[in-house]
Parts: sequence; C-alpha cells; structure tokens
Amino acid sequence: MSEYILCELAGATYAIPSIAVRYVEMIEQITPVPNAPPAVEGIVLSRGQVIPALSLRARFGFAPQPHTLRTRLVVVASGERVVGLIVDTAREFARIDAAAISPPPAAISGLSGSYLEGVATLGQRLALLLRLDEVLKITDSLAPDAGPDEGERDHGILQPTEER
Repeated sequence: MSEYILCELAGATYAIPSIAVRYVEMIEQITPVPNAPPAVEGIVLSRGQVIPALSLRARFGFAPQPHTLRTRLVVVASGERVVGLIVDTAREFARIDAAAISPPPAAISGLSGSYLEGVATLGQRLALLLRLDEVLKITDSLAPDAGPDEGERDHGILQPTEER
C-alpha cells in the first residue's frame, strides 16, 4: 500500500506520491521569471527557499484559472529538484492498494500518458497517479516556440543548482 496526497485539478483528482511531498501551503506572492516556460508561473519564497512554481493547469494544457483561497502549492522534491506544484486544491491523504491501480489507458499514452503512473479507483472516483519525473521535465516539452535555437535553450529553472 502506497501513500499519496490527492489534489484536484480541472475537476479531476490527481495523486502525488507522499514520499515526494515536502509540504502543502497556500499560494502567496509569485514573482514572474522572464523567458520561463509557460507552465512556470514564476518563483516563490517558501520557508526561506526560492523555488520555481509550476502550474499543473498549464503543464497539462487546461485553461488558466485565477488563484483562490483553495489554491495550493504542493512542494515536491524529485532527485535534487524542489518545485512547487500549483493545484486547484489539495486536502486529502490516501493510502492506495496496488490492486486498485491500473496502467493508464493505451488511448491516452501518446497524449498525457507519460505523466501518468497509473489510474486508481477510490470508491466511486478515479485518481490519476502522477509520474513526477515526467511532470517536471519542462525544458524539453514546454519550451516556448522560439525559433531554430529552441531545442538548444535550457531554461534551467527546474534543474538542480549543482548542474549549472
């Protein structure tokens, strides 16, 4: 049985492995960063650390929505990276049995399936289990259309400091 933080995003439930979640907090001031990929709303000062704030709505191609009192920053660590994921709300913790998890449907594997580890059935609802490493790979998949040098640009905002 694995533990997850459940988040709501565009009417769907997403599950983030709790082992990767450092903490969840309200959204405060986000400072935009010039030339950042569209999904990176900016940087935030969180518990004394400056971290990038990644909008999962933008990352997954959903329409933007103004932040509300329910909007949360889920601060996750993946390898050396620490990133804040902006979600519509995050209020639940769940233990999910491996038997309740199935692979993502083949029909979506080419669309958003790379972000998904699987789909879990939680009572009457479904939870999409996120593959964090894929979600955080923004330098390849979300670079703005900037012409022939696009593939060579490295926004680097989600890269560990040691790799620079």
